Amino acid sequence: MPAIAPRRQGGRRAITEINMVPFIDVMLVLLIIFMVTAPLIVPSQVELPSVGQAARQPDRFVQVIVERDGRLRLRDSARGSSESDVVTLKDLPARVQALQGRPGADVQASVPVIISGDKRVAYEQVMQVMDALQRAGVARIGLSVQSDAAAR
Repeated sequence: MPAIAPRRQGGRRAITEINMVPFIDVMLVLLIIFMVTAPLIVPSQVELPSVGQAARQPDRFVQVIVERDGRLRLRDSARGSSESDVVTLKDLPARVQALQGRPGADVQASVPVIISGDKRVAYEQVMQVMDALQRAGVARIGLSVQSDAAAR
């Protein structure tokens, strides 16, 4: 309720000034709280995920290679070490499912699919390949990672 001051001519009028003292008190309390808690806040370090390595390489796998220019190559390890076919993103899921085996087969028994890409390829292209395979119901999709020691 605003304070009422007497008028000189006998009437009363309301004081329209804002009382700043409570506002300043609250701000000083907040300042003290922040000054006390600031040293307690330790900047956290982000722990990047590490890459695990399988105990042994699978006997047979299907490899999808994403090249620098965006072309996709499909390689079946059972056919040979260097033979690969150029395939479009649209045809990729059907071709992978044909190489992988029966659609209703056990997930553990199905042939794994490994996606590997050039290090200069856009991340979006690799994710488009993975998304297309997952939408088609392809099981056991993995990413090939080259370690720093192997890259040298």
